[in-house]
Amino acid sequence: MSKPKVKVAFFDFASCEGCQIELTNLGDTVFLGLLEHIEIVEFREVMKETTSQRIDIAFIEGSFTREADRPRLESIRARANVVVAYGSCAATGGINALKNHQTDYREFVYGKDAEMPHLDSFQAQPISAAIQVDLAIPGCPIDQAEFARIVSDVLHGKAPTVPNYPVCVECKLRETVCRYQSGDHCLGLVARAGCGAPCPADGVPCEACRGMVDSPNQPALLQVLMEKGGLSQLRAETKSRLWTARFRNEE
Repeated sequence: MSKPKVKVAFFDFASCEGCQIELTNLGDTVFLGLLEHIEIVEFREVMKETTSQRIDIAFIEGSFTREADRPRLESIRARANVVVAYGSCAATGGINALKNHQTDYREFVYGKDAEMPHLDSFQAQPISAAIQVDLAIPGCPIDQAEFARIVSDVLHGKAPTVPNYPVCVECKLRETVCRYQSGDHCLGLVARAGCGAPCPADGVPCEACRGMVDSPNQPALLQVLMEKGGLSQLRAETKSRLWTARFRNEE
């Protein structure tokens, strides 16, 4: 008798849904391999069916920005055995957290329509600000290989791991010349690794799209960005918070 498939659902909140799109690009080999073990019961980008039944694993994309979304999040949490916040918006607040540092973002973006009811929102926060999350997978978008590995770990009852060391480690493993040696700036000193550091290898500074490592030394980061990277204090501060809501209450 074959083992029942694990019921998996994908949900989205404040996001571009790019992480869902990234999953559709997994390719036949990986995606069809996963389908041998999981049953997707809700996935807005690829199917119209939805579910209100019990879920084994709920993957949530997008940040928590409206109190009106809390009941839906709580319903997902109550129905799911495991909740995974995937993508930087869900894991850290993501690029949406830029609004946390602006006082007039609605007027700036929407102009005369800024007070329309459906635009009512507060600071962008990770999903963990509203409900308990069992695992967070950062990335903008998520890394396909990391996602497949973590799903495999969950299916096999293993404890998935997400790196908690800086991107600098991966640059050294790749023997990538440090951006600071080229007179550039980079956030790899405190950015969470796991991507393989492709950006510095291609001559592009790390922007910390996976968020920061636990307990990053932000004052030291700002100092390096200014003294070694040549950025102004304002530019260094805005760079350090580009992809995360972490520092929203520390100013």
